[in-house]
Amino acid sequence: KVLGICNGFQILTESGFLPGALTSNKDLNFICNNIELIPTSSNGGWFIKDKIIKLPIAHGEGRYYCDDDTLKELIDNDLIALKYAKNPNGSHFNIAGITNKKGNVLGLMPHPERACDKSIGGTDGLYTLKALLEK
Repeated sequence: KVLGICNGFQILTESGFLPGALTSNKDLNFICNNIELIPTSSNGGWFIKDKIIKLPIAHGEGRYYCDDDTLKELIDNDLIALKYAKNPNGSHFNIAGITNKKGNVLGLMPHPERACDKSIGGTDGLYTLKALLEK
């Protein structure tokens, strides 16, 4: 499995492993906050579908963009892994993360690695990181 977090998501799109692009936030500002997210797919076992989670974000170029044909493909193939409950950066269709068709590549802007311990704010990122160990 391959997990691209934040700039890693950008690398996955720029190298063609995932479709779309990451562009500057709508207000051209850096956002650092804990955000509610809605897992919309269980493709690849990265998330539990519809179980709202809270993860930190920290980015200035985190707005996901794709054309209409790509968006249709993402929707039709259940490739939108994660959506913002309240879109902080202007991402197309509230997208915070996507997978490839096989589900073995995930790109997302939120940081699950920063939500792995109750003493630093929560454990909602553990499930996603543990998914790296699953086949």
